[in-house]
Amino acid sequence: MNPLKVKEKLQSFLIEDIGERDISTGWLQDETTTVDVLAKQTGTLAGIGLLANGYQLLNEKIEVITYKSDGEVIVAGELLARIKGPASSVLSGERVLLNLIQRMSGIATATAAAVRELNDPNIKICDTRKTTPGLRLFEKYAVRCGGGVNHRYGLYDAVMIKDNHIDACGGSIHATVERAREVSGHLVKIEVEARDEEEVIAAVDAQADVIMFDNANPDTTRSWTRHIPETIATEASGSISPDTLSTYRGCGVDYISLGYLTHSVQALDISMNHTMEATDYVFS
Repeated sequence: MNPLKVKEKLQSFLIEDIGERDISTGWLQDETTTVDVLAKQTGTLAGIGLLANGYQLLNEKIEVITYKSDGEVIVAGELLARIKGPASSVLSGERVLLNLIQRMSGIATATAAAVRELNDPNIKICDTRKTTPGLRLFEKYAVRCGGGVNHRYGLYDAVMIKDNHIDACGGSIHATVERAREVSGHLVKIEVEARDEEEVIAAVDAQADVIMFDNANPDTTRSWTRHIPETIATEASGSISPDTLSTYRGCGVDYISLGYLTHSVQALDISMNHTMEATDYVFS
C-alpha cells in the first residue's frame, strides 16, 4: 500500500473517532499499559502493520511487536502482536485499528477460501469496485493477502465498457471501443462486458483487451471462450457465489471477479486485551 495514502487515511479515521479529545481516557495520567492482540477466529491475517502505522501517529512512545505477517493463517487464541505504551494513547487507537484489521482479515479469509474452492491454477480470483467508500486501498490490499489479484482500482486506471456506455454510443461495440481508445490512449486497457455470444464476437472484432462474460453460467462460459484469441484476456463475473464457484473450475477464463469478497464479507474476530504476563524484555 502507498504509505502516504495509508498515513492520510489513518489520520482521517483517528480524527473522526477522537474528535477534539478522547474524554474516555483523558483522566489517565502517566500510566503505561501492555496489551496483546489475539485472534479469536481462524482465518487469514491482513493489515497487522497498521498497528505500528496508527500508533506512531498517536504517540511515538508506543512500541509495537508483531508475531504474525499479512497473508499468514492464524488460529483462534494465537498472539498476533503486543503493544506497550501510554495507556491513554493505546486505548484511543484501539477501536479504529482493530476495526480495520478485522475487516481486512475477513476479506483475506474470504479470498483464500475462494481460491481453495475454485482450485484452478489457471484462473485468478479478483475483486471488483464494490468496496466500502474510503476503504478501497485497504480492502484491495486484503484481497492480495488472501491470494487474489486486483481488478481496476477506479475509473482512472482502466476502461470498462458496459451496456449503458454502448447504448450511449449508438449501440455499436466497435464504435464504443474505438472512441474509448482515442481518448484513453494506447497504454490503457479496455474491457468490454458481453451479455451474449453476439456481443462476445463483436468485442473480439473490436480488439478489446479484456472481455467479461456477464452472468454467464459455466457451460455458456466454456462455449464463449472458443471465440477468444490468445491475445485477449477473459473474465467471468456476476451471480457467482461461494456455492457455485467450484462449478467454474476449468471453464477457460483467465479471471473470476467476485463482488462478495468486499461488499458483504464478515469481519474476522480479533481482540486487544490488557495482559499481566508481558515483561519489559520483550520490547528491548
